[in-house]
Amino acid sequence: MTQYNITGMSCAACSARIEKAVTALPGVDSCSVNLLTNSMGVEGEISPADIIEAVEHAGYGASLKGADATHTIHNDDLLKDRDTPVLKKRLIASLAFLVVLMYFSMGHMWGWPLPEVLAQNPVAQGLVQLLLTASIMIINQKFFISGFTALLRRSPNMDTLVAMGAAAAFGYSTVALFYMSHLQTLGQIAAAHSMLHEFYFESAAMILALITVGKMLEARSKGKTTDALKGLMKLAPQSATVVRNGQEVSVPIEQVRKGDLFLVRPGEHIPVDGIIKEGQAAVDESALTGESIPVDKTVGDTISAATINQSGFLQCEATRVGQDTTLSQIIQMVSDAAATKAPIAKIADKVSGIFVPAVITISVITTIVWLLLGETAGFALARGISVLVISCPCALGLATPVAIMVGSGKGAKNGILFKTAESLEKAGNIDTVVLDKTGTVTQGHPAVTDIIPADNVNESTLLTLALSLECKSEHPLAKAILSEAKTQNLSPEKVEHFRILPGNGLTATLNGKILIGGSLSYMSSQISVSAAIQTKASTLADEGKTPLLFAYDGRLCGIIAVADVIREESPQAIHQLRNMGIRVVMLTGDNPKTANAIGKLAGVDEVIAGVLPDGKEATIRHLQTQGKVAMVGDGINDAPALTRADIGIAIGAGTDVAVDAADIVLMKSQLSDVPAAIRLSRSTLRIIHENLFWAFFYNVIGIPLAAGIFIPILGWQLNPMFGAAAMSLSSFCVVTNALRLNLVDLYNPKKDRKIHHKTKINSNHQEEKLMTKTMHIEGMMCAHCEARVQKALEALEQVESAVVSHEAGTAVVTLKSDISNETLKAAVEGQDYPVISID
Repeated sequence: MTQYNITGMSCAACSARIEKAVTALPGVDSCSVNLLTNSMGVEGEISPADIIEAVEHAGYGASLKGADATHTIHNDDLLKDRDTPVLKKRLIASLAFLVVLMYFSMGHMWGWPLPEVLAQNPVAQGLVQLLLTASIMIINQKFFISGFTALLRRSPNMDTLVAMGAAAAFGYSTVALFYMSHLQTLGQIAAAHSMLHEFYFESAAMILALITVGKMLEARSKGKTTDALKGLMKLAPQSATVVRNGQEVSVPIEQVRKGDLFLVRPGEHIPVDGIIKEGQAAVDESALTGESIPVDKTVGDTISAATINQSGFLQCEATRVGQDTTLSQIIQMVSDAAATKAPIAKIADKVSGIFVPAVITISVITTIVWLLLGETAGFALARGISVLVISCPCALGLATPVAIMVGSGKGAKNGILFKTAESLEKAGNIDTVVLDKTGTVTQGHPAVTDIIPADNVNESTLLTLALSLECKSEHPLAKAILSEAKTQNLSPEKVEHFRILPGNGLTATLNGKILIGGSLSYMSSQISVSAAIQTKASTLADEGKTPLLFAYDGRLCGIIAVADVIREESPQAIHQLRNMGIRVVMLTGDNPKTANAIGKLAGVDEVIAGVLPDGKEATIRHLQTQGKVAMVGDGINDAPALTRADIGIAIGAGTDVAVDAADIVLMKSQLSDVPAAIRLSRSTLRIIHENLFWAFFYNVIGIPLAAGIFIPILGWQLNPMFGAAAMSLSSFCVVTNALRLNLVDLYNPKKDRKIHHKTKINSNHQEEKLMTKTMHIEGMMCAHCEARVQKALEALEQVESAVVSHEAGTAVVTLKSDISNETLKAAVEGQDYPVISID
């Protein structure tokens, strides 16, 4: 896919016109224009010059993005938000003139004093209003340039509606001012004063000021879209310590080459992907995997850029640098997903191509008909202008954004931030909510869950021995024990000869006697562990916990279980989502045993475990074939999935990148805010529909009235002044209706109703469960074994995916279509791994 920067777009009509122009070119397979990011993705065999020429011919600007996505991110000039500061200056300048204009145009209605020279000279008042309005129009000239240019190209957009409404009010008022000057010249001062009521300069100015507010808010949202990519790049260090000619040298990250030896000290970020040559350490991979517990690494293990060395000194060989690192690939996935994501089609923009020409046509016909009927030019012109004034797009244009603004404000007060209007509109139509396990369903950090002392040992003694051993360790599991001991006001005893046994546990001497702690398998090789303790440890492991055994002087002291515990509000939040008719899926890179244990406690509909970062994005795409999908996560590895999903929801306590990549941010880090956000979205959608109905109903009634259809029948004649008042009233009704959103109780599930899905989610879900088989396999010892079995199974045409775990000795196979157990067994045993059974 080739990506382009696009300039000059103002609404969905613009993006649709660009897509139409580019898609028509020979050699273009697909084209997607993203209004939010002002970008375009094109697939096909065609030169960039032809693409750029087509876009420019359509009236917009285009430039080719850098082929190197990483280089593009480092270019601050490309990522700089230029629109918001410009619009902010325009708005401030417009308001400064508008306040003065409103004083002169409306002040007399409330008896506000005017300078003597203006009070006695209506023409002077009109000239002041004209100059102030003209100043505001010059400040906001972009609306007129864009709107009338689009009109000339026969593709009117929202700018055209704004420009027509403002120009009509200004033009009519200018004509009235000339006529007032004529009356004053004739000495008809009273008649000239009465013409002040024919001025609608403030209407033209108010339209421009209000639309500028909306444009500025839109630009600010657009400016945030690149923050996700900037945040991803900030994860990688800007320099690395490499060994060259036997010397340690600090070099910029761009100068690290494949094959270079680099050093990583405790607390430092790993600069590039590599393989460990010397040393051992606990590496925090949460930036890429989302899992909170660090992984023990030793010689021969691979490490990835942006992960953190928490303990130990490492010498590594660079294997993947630049665009090839895992981090850079995630960045590329986020960029591609953003480029291909279709912008929401605003209803007002959809109808603008019909609405504007229709209003102009009606206005012209109205003027001509009244002239043919023998009326004066002034009368006929007033009727035509009345049509334009009353059909001003304020109500139509405000119907959606006002509801969005009020809804967004309501959400912000409750810690729910909607980054775009699109996210607020779409959240209420979600069919499936996908939850990341770590940090979303669970707390995201380990904690002590069980303390089980052996016979003749109490809890305090067991925890004190564990504290004495673990206080010298920097492992997160040790920190969980330290935290538990602190809550019980326990102090460690002094130990000597402390050693870390990577992958096994810890050992030290206390009062001259050996104190050890570690996993069940390691401790069983060091001391005698009873069958009851082994059973209890296995039960804890089945519950998704990590059992740690401790022994002193050759005797087992007991078990301390540590786990990433489930959030207190998770089960209730998931229950509310299901009651709203939404399917809930938990997605994680963790092993199936732990994931299923958490999923059962949380009450989700389905658990998908063992999914790698790039696999999460693919899983979201698969689920999207069954309906609209919302992804809830907090890890950097979630960024591609958050961007790919119809709605990405980030837990606020997660990484900045995940927050930036998401459409909705839950600032309080509570999963209960997910159903609350959906309730708010559904209420907002209902208000939008009501507002649009009023806006269209108003125009259906108002335009015939302005045109004078009822004059011969009922004698109803609409003065342009009352047309402008009606326009203001319509806007007032729309805004007032939107304010009702402030009365919505976001956390009250009593009014929840199940949505009717276009796709049968539950049926599909049951079908997926029937199409899943679990294989029990012997002989798998490591991740390499898992990869061989997974590759063999996924090579079968009937297999959708396979999740393999050497720890559990299982392969969970999801099928596209039916397949015999013998075929599955043959595929695995062909890799020399015996299959015990298939469920």
